[in-house]
Amino acid sequence: MHEPMMTYLQGQVVEEEIHLTLTELCHTCGIAVEHVTTWVVEGVLEPIGQTPQEWQFGGASLRRARLALRLSRDLEINAAGIALALDLLDEIEELRTRLVRSGRS
Repeated sequence: MHEPMMTYLQGQVVEEEIHLTLTELCHTCGIAVEHVTTWVVEGVLEPIGQTPQEWQFGGASLRRARLALRLSRDLEINAAGIALALDLLDEIEELRTRLVRSGRS
């Protein structure tokens, strides 16, 4: 019986290494500071730093901000609904990852 061949890939996700200020995040996503501030309050985004002037956002925050913007614009979901939707999507992704790792996908 043949053993299945496994290939391991190693890489570096560049987007995870970026750090954007509040202004840079807003400019990159084309959104107002008020949206980002509301999303931080609701838990959609979790910046590093205590005050908006100190906030730094990584690659994951950039992806979440873009998705939050789409949910807000396309589906007209409010900030609390966006936070819930993104938390549920994160949970689904985590469960999928567990299934793949356990070989049950």
